[in-house]
Amino acid sequence: MRSADGTRIHVEVFGPEHGYPIVLSHGVCCGIRFWSHQIADLSENYRVIAFDHRGHGLSARPARAAHTIQRLGDDLAAVLRSTLHSGERALLAGHSMGGITIQAWADQYPADVARFADATALINTSPGELAEGLTTPPAGSRMPESMTALMTSLSGLMIETFGGTPVPVRLPLRSALLSPLAIGSTATPAARALIQELILTTPATTRGHFIRTLAALRTEQLDHSRLTAPTLVIGSTDDRLLPMSHSIRLESLLPNPLGVQELPGGHCGPVEQPTVITAALHQLAQKARESTSA
Repeated sequence: MRSADGTRIHVEVFGPEHGYPIVLSHGVCCGIRFWSHQIADLSENYRVIAFDHRGHGLSARPARAAHTIQRLGDDLAAVLRSTLHSGERALLAGHSMGGITIQAWADQYPADVARFADATALINTSPGELAEGLTTPPAGSRMPESMTALMTSLSGLMIETFGGTPVPVRLPLRSALLSPLAIGSTATPAARALIQELILTTPATTRGHFIRTLAALRTEQLDHSRLTAPTLVIGSTDDRLLPMSHSIRLESLLPNPLGVQELPGGHCGPVEQPTVITAALHQLAQKARESTSA
């Protein structure tokens, strides 16, 4: 299918044709495979719709100027309109940039929220100011505000520099460079290997453009009051990119929150804690189905 600007978006559908739909939106430098655990389990009873964001996986690489939050919202709108049956609503789940995509979609297409979304799950994500995640002082810290501001500025510069720098696939120290931020210290070797592969195979231009876009995102850019669907926010205790403070702040902006669920592990909750995430999505989908049939 194609988005509003003509960019080709790769979509895959799993499970029974008329099953209740669950739409999965992955984060930056990932792809459909990021959701492999959820797809395998949920597709037994649900119709699982997953797509590669523009520039990722099998989706087309857009022009440089088209790597924007607004275009991500357009892409999700196009996916929903092309895959959901007439009168059908879905559970939308987004991880990291995928969660920001859902926020952008609601901001740009408020009428579509009631039309297409029964509920949403925002996982390891943020409403904005992403660089603050790298500089959150430990509990009890007496770090001066001036030092925190300086560290935030330097972290933003680091994010932008890393984002635009190609990472050789066979770089010997790739684990040491990527693991501390991208995934938690208790992740399994298989989970760690998957995330490293997804990051390293993402085109450097895609990574660079989107990471710079995300680093510049400010909370006030999006109207969170438009995300009116019941929304569960999920964060992780050891997330070094977007710690729990982001999840708590996001939940406070939502008009219909279902609370904040805190998980052990790092930034990649669906890969690090697949059983817990799948169970949370199953529970949300069950509630949505019950309310629809009531």
